[in-house]
Amino acid sequence: MGTDEYLHKELTEDIVGASMAVLNKLKPGLKEKAYENALVIELRKRGHEIEQQRQFDVIYDGVVVDTMIPDLIVDGKVIVDPKCVIDFSETHIAQMIGYLAITGLRVAPLCNFKKSRLQWKRIVK
Repeated sequence: MGTDEYLHKELTEDIVGASMAVLNKLKPGLKEKAYENALVIELRKRGHEIEQQRQFDVIYDGVVVDTMIPDLIVDGKVIVDPKCVIDFSETHIAQMIGYLAITGLRVAPLCNFKKSRLQWKRIVK
């Protein structure tokens, strides 16, 4: 396994731990925004800097063609996208790869709050 797989490993582990804490307190069944906002509170309690809903221009041939808005950027290093879905799909993974490409960041854990046990997947570019 390459070293990139472990890029920001401790930060990712803390994000997953914070996500588990949020799910344990709030339980499943809420809207994604509730988990996102609670995760911001939990991560800040743990000493992390959070950017929520920051806009990034999507540029093609020097022209802005759209904007992307990842849910959370933690410590300027990792994108976090809380989900409430039955299971992760290729669309969710593709969205995170797109976010990583546009932001220039390299790691993005997906966290799924739909079930009583947190589901998560680490996307690395």
